[in-house]
Amino acid sequence: MELDVLAVEDAARFLLERTARGRRRLPSDPADAEALARELDGLALALEQAGAYIARQRSSLSEYLAAWRSHDQAVQEWYDPQLMKYPRSVAMTWQTTMEQLGVTEVALLRLLAWFAPDPIPRFLLEDDVTETILRDAVKLPCPGERQPKRRSPVARSALTALADYNMVRWDAEEQSTSLHRVMQEVLRNQMPGAERREWVVLALRWLDHVAPDSPGDVRTWPRWNPLRPHVAAVVGQADELAISEPTSTLMNRLAVLLFHKALHSEAEPLMRRALAIDEQSFGPEHPDVAIALNNLAQLLQATNRLGEAEPLMRRALAIDEQSFGPEHPKVAIRLNNLASLLQDTNRLVEAEPLKRRALAIDEQSFGPEHPDVAIDLNNLAQLLQATNRLGEAEPLMRRVVEIMERSFGAGHPNVAVALNNLAQLLQATNRLGEAEPLSRRQLIIFIRFAERTGHEHPNFRTALSNYIEVLKQMGTSESEIGRRISTLLKEHDLGWE
Repeated sequence: MELDVLAVEDAARFLLERTARGRRRLPSDPADAEALARELDGLALALEQAGAYIARQRSSLSEYLAAWRSHDQAVQEWYDPQLMKYPRSVAMTWQTTMEQLGVTEVALLRLLAWFAPDPIPRFLLEDDVTETILRDAVKLPCPGERQPKRRSPVARSALTALADYNMVRWDAEEQSTSLHRVMQEVLRNQMPGAERREWVVLALRWLDHVAPDSPGDVRTWPRWNPLRPHVAAVVGQADELAISEPTSTLMNRLAVLLFHKALHSEAEPLMRRALAIDEQSFGPEHPDVAIALNNLAQLLQATNRLGEAEPLMRRALAIDEQSFGPEHPKVAIRLNNLASLLQDTNRLVEAEPLKRRALAIDEQSFGPEHPDVAIDLNNLAQLLQATNRLGEAEPLMRRVVEIMERSFGAGHPNVAVALNNLAQLLQATNRLGEAEPLSRRQLIIFIRFAERTGHEHPNFRTALSNYIEVLKQMGTSESEIGRRISTLLKEHDLGWE
């Protein structure tokens, strides 16, 4: 692990300048600064934390040096130069600062030690559950002989104190905080193995509460995107410590997010591991196992491994029928997924009764205007279109558009998908004049999504290709197609590659 190092003269000069406003001045300051610079090995991270401590405490350089040296024995108890990837001077600087922190600040640091070394979003620290997590954390034992001195009342004040000591960095513009990866390693190494499990469980609970439940819904991505590296880091640590729950639940949600972002190679090992954890924890017939089986099967289907996917889907269906009964909405989900796979393998006669059964279950369970009913209608309409029953498919697709608009609003990506499906059916019946405005509207929805979120929707390129194809079928020249596309993109300040 590389750390920036300053020459002794530069390090001493930095200490004098960094503490100029806060420290208690003594005639020995130049000599003390040089001595401290040598003790800290010129390491920029340690120098900055020492300077922050001196300025905050309004102590002299010599007082800090004495305090720093007094922690040599305490650090010896846990510092192992053979295992740890940072110098002893960093550990002693950390130990010196830690003894001035309150229990809430210490608890927050120990929780964040298990996160990724990426920016931590403000909304995580300000969530209602954070105070509960911190209250539970301060009850856990703190390693070391001395307990922290003060109690800080809330997470935000704890964060402010940590920033004052340069233990964390607060980015006001990005509304995030970060903890240096070396500090994270120091914190983890100083924590006895027996206590690590309790801290990781708390970190899991924290993220499990804050991470949205529907990672496949693009509306949750503004929260999921900054949480993603931290969820990955914590579930990885939890799995190493054999913590099964909520590890598998959070792992599955992360995998579903990656799947919907088309990051299949990252999603698959997480899905397989979550399935293994659930089978071991709950047994092979548990409903949670069915969820994990279904997620993995959908990924296998998306990556064209249909032969591997089918037995997993059939197993998930059997588990849910046994667990919830044959008319439960969960069974409808499994029926739809299996029918979709059968359709992909051109077994349409087998697929159709499954889709009709799923539609009947959801209409009975939720009523005719529910979004889940719209999904069932769309699935059945797609099969009818594939078997050249376009007259039966069209009213179902129009009903899907109406339900999605009422449920999510006219500008939601789900509406765009429904519009695209209807437009393609109209293309198949050579009604291009009706298809073009629908195809253009679905493209505009995805353009506005990118404008609103700063991220390109996974379906944007397909929507663009479909709109271009409609225009080509209408006999539109390439130059006119280019002009129309450019106009749409320029209206929303988006470039086109």
